[in-house]
Amino acid sequence: MNVKKILKIAGIVIVLLIATLFAIPYFFKDQIKAKISEAINESVDAKVSFVDADLSLFKNFPNANVSIEKLVIINKAPFEGDTLISLGELNLKMSIKELFKGKDEPLSIQGIDTKNGLVNIIFDKNGVGNFDIAIKNNSKKEDKTDSKPLSLKIKGYKIENFTFRYFDQGSKIKMVIDSLNHEGKGDFTASQLDLTTKSTAKVSLDMDKINYMKNVSLTLDAVLGIDLDKSKYTFKENKALINQLPLEFDGFIQMLKEGQQYDLKFKTPTSSFTNFLGLIPSAYASGLDGVKTTGDFTVAGFAKGLLSDTTVPKFNVAIASNNASFKYPNLPKSVQNIVIDTKIINETGILNDTYVNLDKLSFKIDQDVFNAKANIKNITVNPIVDAALKGTINLANLSKAYPIKMDKPLAGILKADVTTNFDMASVEKSQYQNIKNAGTMSLSGFKYTDENNKSMNISTALVQFNPSTINLKQFDATTGKSDISINGVLENFYGFMFKKQELRGNFNMSSNQLVVDDFMTTGEPAPAKTETETKAKAKPAEAMKIPAFLNCSLTAKANTVVYDNLKLKDVSGKIIVKDEKATLENFKTSIFGGTIGVNGTVSTKAKVPTFDMNLGFNQVDIAQTFTQLDMMKKIAPIAGIINGKLNSTIKLNGNLDAKELTPDLNSISGDLLGQLLSTTINSKNSTVLNALTSNIKFIDMNKVNLNDIKAALTFDNGKVNVKPFDIKYQDIKITVGGTHGFDQTMNYNIKLDVPAKYLGSEANAFIAKMSPADAAKLQNIPINALLTGNFSNPKVSTDMKSAVTSLTTQLVNQQKDKLTKQGTNALTDLINKNTKSKDTTKAGAANKEKTTQEVTNKASDLLNGLFKKKKKEEPATTP
Repeated sequence: MNVKKILKIAGIVIVLLIATLFAIPYFFKDQIKAKISEAINESVDAKVSFVDADLSLFKNFPNANVSIEKLVIINKAPFEGDTLISLGELNLKMSIKELFKGKDEPLSIQGIDTKNGLVNIIFDKNGVGNFDIAIKNNSKKEDKTDSKPLSLKIKGYKIENFTFRYFDQGSKIKMVIDSLNHEGKGDFTASQLDLTTKSTAKVSLDMDKINYMKNVSLTLDAVLGIDLDKSKYTFKENKALINQLPLEFDGFIQMLKEGQQYDLKFKTPTSSFTNFLGLIPSAYASGLDGVKTTGDFTVAGFAKGLLSDTTVPKFNVAIASNNASFKYPNLPKSVQNIVIDTKIINETGILNDTYVNLDKLSFKIDQDVFNAKANIKNITVNPIVDAALKGTINLANLSKAYPIKMDKPLAGILKADVTTNFDMASVEKSQYQNIKNAGTMSLSGFKYTDENNKSMNISTALVQFNPSTINLKQFDATTGKSDISINGVLENFYGFMFKKQELRGNFNMSSNQLVVDDFMTTGEPAPAKTETETKAKAKPAEAMKIPAFLNCSLTAKANTVVYDNLKLKDVSGKIIVKDEKATLENFKTSIFGGTIGVNGTVSTKAKVPTFDMNLGFNQVDIAQTFTQLDMMKKIAPIAGIINGKLNSTIKLNGNLDAKELTPDLNSISGDLLGQLLSTTINSKNSTVLNALTSNIKFIDMNKVNLNDIKAALTFDNGKVNVKPFDIKYQDIKITVGGTHGFDQTMNYNIKLDVPAKYLGSEANAFIAKMSPADAAKLQNIPINALLTGNFSNPKVSTDMKSAVTSLTTQLVNQQKDKLTKQGTNALTDLINKNTKSKDTTKAGAANKEKTTQEVTNKASDLLNGLFKKKKKEEPATTP
């Protein structure tokens, strides 16, 4: 056989093998899924689901790899709906020959790895755990010869990016192990083996709402000796890190029927004080390279005993340092005379008997010495705390001795001399007679500058600790252009700190000038290096919320408060904060040449914040009020052209913007009652008034008298309704009423009661020919005007023609009545004298008809004159 033929055959074989490797998964996929489902259903009493199961002969060649996507196990009662396990991906490694086994033959699993998982362990108040989901076998006899669809012969496993949650509702212990990565290698087919492991994780621990650890980094590389027959795990070679603190373990953990048996010892491998610096989380410290230390720091301890439902192992953890120091290479100052003596001890195996003794913590920077001590006992039933702080810290030296990550250095002197003794039961029940606080704490010369170069300067702050309260004796500070002085009393401080109870207090604040912008933050994200990073770091603005834990009051007084473009003078009032609501009581300020009083509430308890306010305006300048306050500008935009003073009461309520806490104008409703004082109109720049005067020429708006005018407005859903009110212009009565919207659209009715003399020169000429008695009998003419469009483009229509017709009718009727009366009187005289004939009577009737026509002609002349038509001279007639 020649070489070419051999190569050709070999090539064909290779192609067939590769094709077979691709094809086999499709033939065995359903069989694998069936075996997985069968194994799960026969093993657990829970709701189990997975998206898909797949088979690959290439991922772990020459072994096969079975992948299960999104496996989820959800508890049934009594933990109905709780997720016990969620795996993003689960991979099972096995020999290819396992794929050719029969239906009843077990599959042997050689390796497991999984990613993006969650394990959620819960114990209820009765000590029942949600992980007990194995199906109970009630048969008295088991057929040990029955084969199982899956069997484990693991030689390696790996867990990536897992979260482990543990919560015991009885003891109120909550632990979260996050970012867990763990892998192990060993032959689990042997009853005794050495398992080589590597683990990293971050751990947080809370007990009864008190946080003991938060995102503490743990690393453990260990060789564990495992005895599967005895369920015993022995620490052999190992290296652990808590943050950067190294520890070594010796001993074992054994699983027993009644619990777990511990016999462990641990210690730091060296006694260098560098160990202490390594205990500090890396987020708050720099590397330890080049740090010079003296003295020692050691952590040592043991745990020995049974962990069961009723007991814990006895343990003793000792943390000690004596006369130590450290200095970072690039910093000018060092921390010296460091003494640490702390013990965490349990001598009985009963968890409540655990106690913590911080017998001494002391250090010195330059000449400043700080000391602290504390003891905690009875930790699970009713923790009792006894602590003391005494010393001085120059805050400016902190960043000079330790690499604190700050944009701007701190400055200030902190002094403390405080003792406290209390138990948690007394805190919960507010039994202040059992709480013993004493001493003072002060801060002077404090200065802090944030990333936006806004600085806070506290010249003096003095706090006095009393049994039931914390007394803020003095707090004087400046920031930007603002100054504040505060004093008051804070109650239930420990209840707030340890039990998340409400924080109560009463304070007084005074200020010469308070600029609101000095206390506002921009809310902008920190600058990033790239546009992608900027988008990743930028967060949407969060809704502003009044803290639910606050129950306090603040009585405030300020000579000047600057808010946006407004300058408020002589500000005073009281703010009460409770139940996520701020109540303003008797708030007063001088502004716009008068005073404004405010009473009302702002609440952020609901998803959409709300407000409800009562405002009182006294002698305020109308033009300033209705041009500088946006809400008032919307309510009465035309008021901005009025010069004078205003007395008014306003009731309004509505929604607030959740992020800015500014009124949503379209949601507000309420009413306004106002009285105008010493007012004039500046109509020069008013589009609306110019439109009116161009249609009603006999009124000069600058001469309209608005003194003592009272107006009533109501507003709702973005609409303002103005109840009709009267204005006096010389001897003309004007009635105004209607509506407008916050969108500036309007619909107003203006009714004028006009004397005839205002209807043009022809009307005046005709009236002049009338006798005073007749002229006095003329009634005023009603004229209606309709104002529509919007305030920037108004439209005016009037019924002037109807008004002239009304005047004409009056004049005709008056002359008719006059002539009729004259004719009646003459006829009476003639009858009495018995001297008139029938011809005379006809002549009188003809004369009356002639007079009536004359009146009608004059009225026509008047009508033509009002509408600027050219008059035709007619020859004078005589009655």
